[in-house]
Amino acid sequence: MATSTLIIISGPSCSGKSTLAKKIVEKFPLPYIAKDGIKEILFDKISWSNRAWSQKLGGASFAIMHYLMETLLSTGTSFIIEANFKAEFATAEFKALQDKYHYIAIQIMCQCQGDILFKRFQDRAESGLRHPGHCDTTNYEELKPILLKGKADPLKIDGEILTFDTTDLTTLNYDGLLQKLAIFLA
Repeated sequence: MATSTLIIISGPSCSGKSTLAKKIVEKFPLPYIAKDGIKEILFDKISWSNRAWSQKLGGASFAIMHYLMETLLSTGTSFIIEANFKAEFATAEFKALQDKYHYIAIQIMCQCQGDILFKRFQDRAESGLRHPGHCDTTNYEELKPILLKGKADPLKIDGEILTFDTTDLTTLNYDGLLQKLAIFLA
């Protein structure tokens, strides 16, 4: 069976993960699993109400992602997975799947200057464009210290780690990153 390449896109909220994932999918037609996509389906099918409920469905979304990851890895399929993975919680799952399926991991860590990231989060929350089930306008104080760090730690698994800084949206080098990925996906 062929070895899968797993492109893991991670980083804090509003660091450009989803936009980057869509750019990669445009260039490399790979399956794409996004936590927020799953979570928003759950909001629409089950319901949404408050931050605690949003967090509960976030946990369910990660469980569904794990199931989908294992399903795709078991067939040797390469794919993209995107979420705000926290190394202290997600490393064990990714490591266990890597030990079992020997996939090639490419982690792309999106990051941004912290004060800019927090402002982006506020702007997005107040824009009305994001699903209201996320309850973003009620969790500024909870997420502010996380967002002000501007980045997250990568998973502690074997593979490549690439950094993608989105602080200045006018100078993003998607082409350079896509060229690096092309080497791994050849």
